[in-house]
Amino acid sequence: MIVKILGPGCTNCHTLERLTRDALTELNLTAEVTSVTDYPTIVGYGVMSTPALVVNDHVVLAGHIPTTDQLRDLLINAAV
Repeated sequence: MIVKILGPGCTNCHTLERLTRDALTELNLTAEVTSVTDYPTIVGYGVMSTPALVVNDHVVLAGHIPTTDQLRDLLINAAV
């Protein structure tokens, strides 16, 4: 699984990355997690509001930080 956190590097972006890494660990999922801060790349995903979460090149979340349960559900569904 390839996970990307899209955003300018703000506090919310760092929070989403931390929560995502924690959820992946709790779910025993293996993923390559990277941060994307390049604005043209972010816009290329169609994201206009950050932070955003991209899993396997699909935007699954944008514009807010999800609850832990929401994040787990997103990652489980993406892993299937």
